[in-house]
Amino acid sequence: MGRVITAGVALGLCVILLGAPPAAADSGRLDLAVTLDDRPITNATVTVDPAEQLELTVTATNSGGTTVKVRSVRVSGVALALTFFAYDTTAPFEVPAHSRVTRTFVLDMADLDGQAIGLLPSTVELLDAQRDTLGEAATVADVRGSFWSVYGVFGLAMLVLTVLAWLTALLALARHRLPSNRWRRGLRFLPAGFGTGLVAVVSLSVLRLVAPEPAIEIPVVLGAAVIAFLLGYLTPHPAPGPAADETVSFPDATKEFNR
Repeated sequence: MGRVITAGVALGLCVILLGAPPAAADSGRLDLAVTLDDRPITNATVTVDPAEQLELTVTATNSGGTTVKVRSVRVSGVALALTFFAYDTTAPFEVPAHSRVTRTFVLDMADLDGQAIGLLPSTVELLDAQRDTLGEAATVADVRGSFWSVYGVFGLAMLVLTVLAWLTALLALARHRLPSNRWRRGLRFLPAGFGTGLVAVVSLSVLRLVAPEPAIEIPVVLGAAVIAFLLGYLTPHPAPGPAADETVSFPDATKEFNR
């Protein structure tokens, strides 16, 4: 069981460390300037209300020597290396070489109410016919969705699992059933710390305090995991039970009885 827990924690850490999307600078051949309801989205937090339609204006600049063909535009939101919403709108157009083209799209985001809530790192991408990214612009979306959305329920599920992980570890500590090896005791606490970090990241996002960007979520999750591991590592050595072959004798009383 310990090996399964360790493997699961390692897999989760790999998802957080390696699953982040690539940087926008390396992702396309078009430079994008994007506005949402006439407000630039770059270096800003944009409010997305699922009850209202959004007017998305994309200005694509082609600095290359060949025409770039755009097939669709995608709006997506990602947290903890997981995509919690993605909307694709097919709208083919071309951006000639050394020129600039502006297109406006009206987006119906009603389904977003059941998909996300809070602050989420988001991107607007232009895609070609092969679904490859031609260019993108990044922002932070303040989604006014339901707490019972996919993202909200994900955070609630992580909270329940984290509480169970802490109860299991602390109950084993109270009953002196932790492994005698310090490293194994630390690994016993590691899943609880890992879950604590995930819950903290999602909570800060849902409460609209900090967006779960890689520069934030990775240190928080790893820091919580390290702290929990150290707590397990520094727990007292389990008290040894009585030896199986240990017997109690009363030699003096036996002698007196024989007399």
